[in-house]
Amino acid sequence: MPTLTDYHHFSGQHWESGSLHNYYAYRNVLAPHTGEPYSEALFMGVAGGIVFGYFTFAYEGYDPHVALLTRNTFDPLTTTLARLGVVQEVKQTNHAEKGLANLLDTLTEGLPAIVWADMWSLPYNAFAYDEGMWGMMPIVVYGYDEAANVVAIADRAAVGLRITPAELAASRARVKNVKFRIMTLDQPDPDKLAAAVTAGIWDCIKLFLEKPPKGSAKNWGIKGYDYWVDLLTKPKQRMSWEKEFPAGPKMYAGLRTAYSHFGVTGVRHDGEREHFAQFLEEAAVILQKPGLQQVAAGFRRSSVAWQQLATVLLPDEIAPFGETRHLLQQKADLFRTQGHEALPAIHGINERLTAIHTAMATDFPLDEKAVVHHRQRIADQLSTIRAIEEEVVTTLRDIMTT
Repeated sequence: MPTLTDYHHFSGQHWESGSLHNYYAYRNVLAPHTGEPYSEALFMGVAGGIVFGYFTFAYEGYDPHVALLTRNTFDPLTTTLARLGVVQEVKQTNHAEKGLANLLDTLTEGLPAIVWADMWSLPYNAFAYDEGMWGMMPIVVYGYDEAANVVAIADRAAVGLRITPAELAASRARVKNVKFRIMTLDQPDPDKLAAAVTAGIWDCIKLFLEKPPKGSAKNWGIKGYDYWVDLLTKPKQRMSWEKEFPAGPKMYAGLRTAYSHFGVTGVRHDGEREHFAQFLEEAAVILQKPGLQQVAAGFRRSSVAWQQLATVLLPDEIAPFGETRHLLQQKADLFRTQGHEALPAIHGINERLTAIHTAMATDFPLDEKAVVHHRQRIADQLSTIRAIEEEVVTTLRDIMTT
């Protein structure tokens, strides 16, 4: 069965931008401004770059959780490809046999295949299967060997991943509207690069400073920081942490999910600010706007502040919180460096995290006064980030209007 034996491109760190980077790196498609493969940072920036979004969810039977958005999530893959003028060949079918045939045909032609798979169904993610949870994400398939019962995948880890053909089929079939979808791509149009970069930067500016295309403005950008600060420090406010994440398992769940929802596979817990700084450095060359280098430096200051937020949320001096942070980081590092080979260790970490969570019901480490203090520390760090990013994004807007 077909396998691209010369495939060794695993540096992509995110589903959309990382899969595009891996795909084009294998095909040796080079960016005109660097002479190197298109960077993941460039794809992320073209899609709309970074943002801040604060949301919480509470479903019956589940702990409440925080969802922090740190990059533009409004159709990032579609947006990136459209802006860069990429001609796409997309095939989709409801039939597993045809879906497999399309995949094998692509690999036989010497091309990696971008397919959509359910993140909850892929065993290397080490998620407990839940009928109520799904998420179809683009990944790169570069090998399929039915005789060896192996599918070779590039997906956020720095090494190749292996699953069985049956596991791939199940994950591809999970959601009807992208069932057995497969995509191959022509190269980006270099003549559209400057316009694509400009559009991505303006998306970022608007999400920070203006009304978002969807949802309440209070949850997004600079206003989003203010909203979260209020929820942490004003206990009587609707949706406050006092009400939604009170001391005990719910507060622990809020802190843990807030930590877990930013950064990319644990490489750098900085809300992708360093990643965006790298994009702006490329944009400075593409757009011939050297002032963007200054903005990149500003986002690197924000990167440091975000990394400090990670340790404020789950600090070492509060033993179970610090242990949780280290375990989550260790789990992410194991996946990134070892992929599916790390599954036994990752399952062990998950068991320990479950034990810590269970203990929060009877042995929560903070009294009432300490809870208030901890929420205030988080709010103070958010205010620091807010001040940096309001200044930097305003500078970015000024540079882009001149």
